[in-house]
Amino acid sequence: MTSLVVRPWHLDDAISLLTAFASDDLANQGGPLTSEHDAREWIERWQSGRGAGNAAAFAIAVDDVPVGGVALSEIEHRHDTAWMSYWLSEFTRGLGLATRATAAVAAYGFEELGLFRLELSHRVNHPKSCKVATRAGFIAEGIERSKLRYDDERFDLETHSRLATDPAPDIEALALTS
Repeated sequence: MTSLVVRPWHLDDAISLLTAFASDDLANQGGPLTSEHDAREWIERWQSGRGAGNAAAFAIAVDDVPVGGVALSEIEHRHDTAWMSYWLSEFTRGLGLATRATAAVAAYGFEELGLFRLELSHRVNHPKSCKVATRAGFIAEGIERSKLRYDDERFDLETHSRLATDPAPDIEALALTS
């Protein structure tokens, strides 16, 4: 039986992280990660943010091998807000893992961290990321024009949010171990 969980990143996940980031378009999602050293530093930055109380990053793991990630960053306790992000390696997309992991970490943010509002954005030319957001209970709020630039190309973003008072999505969230 396959084990699917959301769990904190560990330094020994560096090779799995590096492999995942080598797929598809993930270099733009916080990379580039080109060595095991880079991957370990990436994990250490997230661990440091968690220790400081301003971030919480989790690996999406299949049989304890990370295949993606979901995170809360820019945690701000005065207004009880945070920024949410998610990604999956190319070979695990389309299985609902990102949606179920996003729902799990959103619940963690509301229930364990006492947050009230979670925000995220996706490129408008990335409809699958939009499906993850909406299926995980995030409501579209608007378009930020030409917000991102990769090389010489600019991209519009659609912003979504989910409030602690919004209904939970009707999906089975992945188990989260902290």
